[in-house]
Amino acid sequence: MSRGEMDALGWDSCDIILITGDAYIDHPSFGMALIGRLLEAQGFRVGIISQPEWNSADAFRRLGKPNLFYGVTAGNMDSMVNRYTSDRKIRSDDAYTPNAEPNKRPDRAVTVYAQRCREAFPGTPVIIGSIEASLRRIAHYDYWSDKVRRSVLPDSKADLLVFGNAERAIVEIAHRLAKGEKIADIRDLRGTAFMVPPGWLPGEDWAVMDSSEVDTPGPLVQHKDPYAMDDSASKSDCATAGKPGEQAIRLLPRAERLAARRAVRAHTVVRLPSYEQVQDDAVLYAHASRTFHLESNPGNARALVQAHGERDVWLNPPPFPLSTEELDGVYESPYARRPHPSYGDAKIPAWEMIRFSVNIMRGCFGGCTFCSITEHEGRIMQSRSEDSVIREIEEMRDKTPGFTGVVSDLGGPTANMYHLKCKDEKIESACRRLSCVYPDICENMNTDHAPLISLYRRARAVKGVKRITIGSGLRYDLAVRSPEYIKELVQHHVGGYLKIAPEHTEEGVLSKMMKPGIGTYDRFKQLFDRFSREAGKEQYLIPYFIAAHPGTQDEDMLNLALWLKKNNFRLDQVQTFLPTPMALATTMYHTEKNPLRKLQREGGEVVGAVRNGAQRKLHKAFLRYHDPENWPLLREALKKMGRNDLIGNGKKQLIPAWQPAGTGLKAAAMVARQAKEGQRSPAGASARPGKSGTSPHRGANRPAARGAAGCGKSGGAPRKKRTP
Repeated sequence: MSRGEMDALGWDSCDIILITGDAYIDHPSFGMALIGRLLEAQGFRVGIISQPEWNSADAFRRLGKPNLFYGVTAGNMDSMVNRYTSDRKIRSDDAYTPNAEPNKRPDRAVTVYAQRCREAFPGTPVIIGSIEASLRRIAHYDYWSDKVRRSVLPDSKADLLVFGNAERAIVEIAHRLAKGEKIADIRDLRGTAFMVPPGWLPGEDWAVMDSSEVDTPGPLVQHKDPYAMDDSASKSDCATAGKPGEQAIRLLPRAERLAARRAVRAHTVVRLPSYEQVQDDAVLYAHASRTFHLESNPGNARALVQAHGERDVWLNPPPFPLSTEELDGVYESPYARRPHPSYGDAKIPAWEMIRFSVNIMRGCFGGCTFCSITEHEGRIMQSRSEDSVIREIEEMRDKTPGFTGVVSDLGGPTANMYHLKCKDEKIESACRRLSCVYPDICENMNTDHAPLISLYRRARAVKGVKRITIGSGLRYDLAVRSPEYIKELVQHHVGGYLKIAPEHTEEGVLSKMMKPGIGTYDRFKQLFDRFSREAGKEQYLIPYFIAAHPGTQDEDMLNLALWLKKNNFRLDQVQTFLPTPMALATTMYHTEKNPLRKLQREGGEVVGAVRNGAQRKLHKAFLRYHDPENWPLLREALKKMGRNDLIGNGKKQLIPAWQPAGTGLKAAAMVARQAKEGQRSPAGASARPGKSGTSPHRGANRPAARGAAGCGKSGGAPRKKRTP
């Protein structure tokens, strides 16, 4: 972190310098620490520059010129999600900064940091990575500027972008550069992206496929059935059969056919519509998004290329998942498991949140459209061994200051996908489904929770461990397949409350989220209540819901509010949809098309996007129907919806007709303002909603929640488990 530390180590220079927008915390939940320790284990001298002043290049020269490259990341979160609320207001704090001090990183930090590295030492290779680079690797809709932006590669002028699980790629890059290879020649690594001239191909045996051949963005053409009986064709075929010099058709065995097909796919690149095309064409944007997600399984994904002006962005296929042994090695480096000593006694909220938790897996096969985990970590689960997790618990017990015997979490992006995977590797490598659990759990998915139950029991038995709670979000549609797991969880690992995320109650909205119906939640709740009673414990479920998700109507939010009241839920923190780069729900928000289905130029399904600020506030108010501040807004809405019957003091009515003194003033003022504006505007007229309005997601009170990379926590701190 400083020249003084370099002198103490006897270093005259660093081989690699990592730039991060977060405070430096030497813990495997933080990407910079994980990558730094990994490179250190390979024999490289690694320097870290944390939260540098970015208005000049001076801070980027702090450790001198790196011998190999700069590695640049915004931190564990996308810098825009980190810095702005879903109302596009600057946050008052930053969970990844000492004492939660705000404004310690720039907007679009990867781009700014990379440019400063270029200024600091021109000619030094610059490699960008982490969640921000991963989610912005192709042309993408940017909520904060309300437009389609270019890939982060041309804007940052980086030499290489590493996306997804970066361990294998970053280690190989470091060794190849150390051997004298030029970074411009490193073009063959999975999980990397780079700029190339138009028409560039890795070899002569490569072929280019237009993305419309993968998924047509226009009217479906009815192709002729090759098996249809056609007399003329039959006669023609018979007439030519058996001519001299012709060879009979040889029917290839299935294995040979599949091998040939895989060989062709491995040397095929799919050309997406250009940045200039998707910038102005909603159908092509949705088509590019759909194609991108269909090419996300490392077992069958092809390379992608997208033109940006006079150059192309080339994306190699995603990296293969790490094996259990490899993942164990990554997480068992000699971490100090605490913030760098230079921060003194400063409190870092993100560190306080995860200091007593253990990451046992990465990835998620849920495929929720509003979540970005799969775009970054992938759908194939990578799980650590039981022995490795136990060793980390023991190390945490011995090395982490303040440990009292309570482990706050054993989890990851989800709590209960540990060692769950496809039953057949061949099927897994060929699969192109966007979710393994929607619309129902795939018959090829192993849902056996026995390994997780075994881990829980062994972890509880570790000397010095008094209690283990599970803080990661639970996938309850999987859990109901294993009542024994629910019993184990409820009777030993619930601290009075368990967070769970139905997200909504209405089928239309849930289908756009790719989430299970509310009936599955009901089945889980029955088991949860039953096992709590058997254990003699009074425990509760805390459900999370999303307001204003694409496809949501006012009536949907009303029905959700009625469900909440019927079930005696009064939500404190609520979430409104925040469009994050490259998520499928973001595509719905921007284009009002449904990328979950084949797209058509004319007609097709229209997905309503709630962009108007007033309507988004209304949807949020429905989630907090019990708050008197929202009652004037809800009364006015219910009257317009013809539901005056829900205004009153009865048990089946949503809100009372009376208003406590001194409450609801802001809502009443907004209702009056809307009425006044409505008198000045033609009925039904509005600008494109969202241009000046606010558009939240799961995050007014939860900066990282699902916005940055997936299933999240409540409160101001972000998602716990972040990988590089």
